[in-house]
Amino acid sequence: MTVRSNARRYVLDANALMGFFESRTGTTTRVRRLMEEAFREDSPLFLSAINWGEVFYVVWRRHGSAKAYEAETRLRQLPIAVIAVDQERATRAAALKQKHNLGYADSFAAELAIERGAWLVTADPEFSKVGKGLSVYSLPRHEK
Repeated sequence: MTVRSNARRYVLDANALMGFFESRTGTTTRVRRLMEEAFREDSPLFLSAINWGEVFYVVWRRHGSAKAYEAETRLRQLPIAVIAVDQERATRAAALKQKHNLGYADSFAAELAIERGAWLVTADPEFSKVGKGLSVYSLPRHEK
């Protein structure tokens, strides 16, 4: 998939992808709509490799290893580009974590959204701490 410059871009936070995989009310419909738009516009959603690792771990912890590997297989079929982390990206994410008191994995989602000029798709209200430098596409909050 190639990214068209006029297409709106989105970065998925781990909880957005978890909500989709777990069919959470409100989240599934919104994330599915974004995926359909990504297919139609030939413009993938983005996910940091750190956030993918977080999803894989949480699925394994909640549902077992077989479900975690099923989620990985399913991810490969979706219009999602998993973005690798290099030293520069890790440094920018760590700076965001320090400045805004974000969770470590969350800082990678925020960094990727800022770097790509994308909307961060999340149910986590903590991202509001970043301020106007981060556009947030809010999903319904899910209690654990």
